[in-house]
Amino acid sequence: MNVKENLIKIKNELPPHVKLIVVTKTKPVEIINEIISCGHYYFGENKVQELVAKATKIADKVEWHMIGHLQTNKVKKLLPYVSLIHSLDSMRLAIEINKEAQKINKIIPCLIQIHIAKEETKFGFNEKELQNFLESPDFKNLNNIKICGLMGMATLTDDENLIRSEFKYLRNLFEFLKQNYFSNNPEFKELSMGMSNDYKIAIDEGSTMVRLGSIIVGERNY
Repeated sequence: MNVKENLIKIKNELPPHVKLIVVTKTKPVEIINEIISCGHYYFGENKVQELVAKATKIADKVEWHMIGHLQTNKVKKLLPYVSLIHSLDSMRLAIEINKEAQKINKIIPCLIQIHIAKEETKFGFNEKELQNFLESPDFKNLNNIKICGLMGMATLTDDENLIRSEFKYLRNLFEFLKQNYFSNNPEFKELSMGMSNDYKIAIDEGSTMVRLGSIIVGERNY
């Protein structure tokens, strides 16, 4: 598999406003260095342990994105290295991120993860939970978190109409929140949606960040 060729091909076809996050879970540091040598510095990991292990071995101009489910007991370990957390999915997690961020005097950019898929196994707020989260007194006190947008994962299916409707729903929700909750926050501008199997539909529906792994670096090694 030619990682460099794959990377260049994808980057050439992405619109300029879409940021590519290369997902390198289970891939060795050598592959990441190969991608860096092409001038690409945005990487996503699903597990805190793996992200931290790689971040400590690789040049610091890399931007690390936490894209997997984040447990509260792993937050402290993650925060010194992460540039953006895509998977903020509960008030409990937000409070923990805020608390640990205060200790190291950082403001952590986060995306709110929304449950848009038909599968129950995926994480994220539903609409009611989201409203409770944004209107909670605790939300006002999250001074060390910067909400930069939304993230969602579509159903894993061949039904393109279903995928499109889920991404469209997320885009509409993003627009609603931008208008009603974040109108004074210019940083609320990211819509992280789209993976190797559905990123083209996601871009059609307004994605600003795609999380691509297998299409660039090959299937995962277990």
